[in-house]
Amino acid sequence: MAKILLTGGAGYIGSHTYLALIDAGFEVVIFDNFSNAKPDVPARLQDIAGDRVHVVEGDVLNRTDLDAAFAAHQIDGVVHFAAKKAVGESVEKPLDYMHTNVGGLLNVLAAMEAGGCRRIVFSSSATVYGDTDVQPIPEDHPRTYTSPYAFTKIAGEQILEQLTDDWAVGILRYFNPVGAHRSAMIGEDPEDIPNNLVPYIAKVATGDLAKLSVFGDDYDTPDGTGVRDYIHVEDLANGHVLSLKRLIDTGESHTVNLGTGEGSSVLDVVRAYGAACGDDIAYAIAPRRDGDVAVLTARPDKAKAELGFEATRTLADMCRSSWAWVSGQRRNDK
Repeated sequence: MAKILLTGGAGYIGSHTYLALIDAGFEVVIFDNFSNAKPDVPARLQDIAGDRVHVVEGDVLNRTDLDAAFAAHQIDGVVHFAAKKAVGESVEKPLDYMHTNVGGLLNVLAAMEAGGCRRIVFSSSATVYGDTDVQPIPEDHPRTYTSPYAFTKIAGEQILEQLTDDWAVGILRYFNPVGAHRSAMIGEDPEDIPNNLVPYIAKVATGDLAKLSVFGDDYDTPDGTGVRDYIHVEDLANGHVLSLKRLIDTGESHTVNLGTGEGSSVLDVVRAYGAACGDDIAYAIAPRRDGDVAVLTARPDKAKAELGFEATRTLADMCRSSWAWVSGQRRNDK
């Protein structure tokens, strides 16, 4: 079976994709600098998978690290996760985002070419669609950006689209990944105050934070709060497996949305998480954030047609799995 390099493979989505790839029979090497991942993640993955986890500690901004990984392993394909990902932070630090997200991708591609590997799955984002009234959004919708983060994802897609015909590229536009692995041994675990909704709600549920700030209640949505297409991280991980199989089996590139096709408001998620943890989630309305949009939902038909992908888990499933992970970690820390 093919051997896959996961850049950023110890992170939230990367670690879940590692397990999905292992379950599908792939050999996997994690490449990570652990700047946004806990050092015990490989050990947790080993406990879940029951086999040794191969890790190369390195940085995508260091070409020497990448070349060493390709020299040590016969890599057949790459899944590129390693990137900065917070919309708000990107507004404050645009150059950092361009340096890491665009420069890192270029280094990965150069190392791949030198290593004779031309199959890559790229972690993109629904933010490439900007603020649009077209909902749900199809893949042929024009790309635009409302934040430096979104700009870096569009730039990454455009770079990949310039590659020659002997490359096969899977561009996966994520909507909003949430939840945790069914084992409750890995999940989203931000180092600082979370930038994303569900891990922030989780910290309110555990008492680590007093309340959730809901950024804006005056959007043109049913309850005034932002609406997003939330997808369980295990469904998302399965999308990467299907994308890689398609690239390897056919050599044909594809660009698809990975989402459920259904939207949930911030307050929908607050209520669902409260039901999962058995307590009300305290929140307060705050001003809108720069770069946020009112509604973002996927049209997932193309992913189903081309990859056989379909999200199967509900918002309730996502919140229950998140709470199982978070509450389990809290018990272990005591």
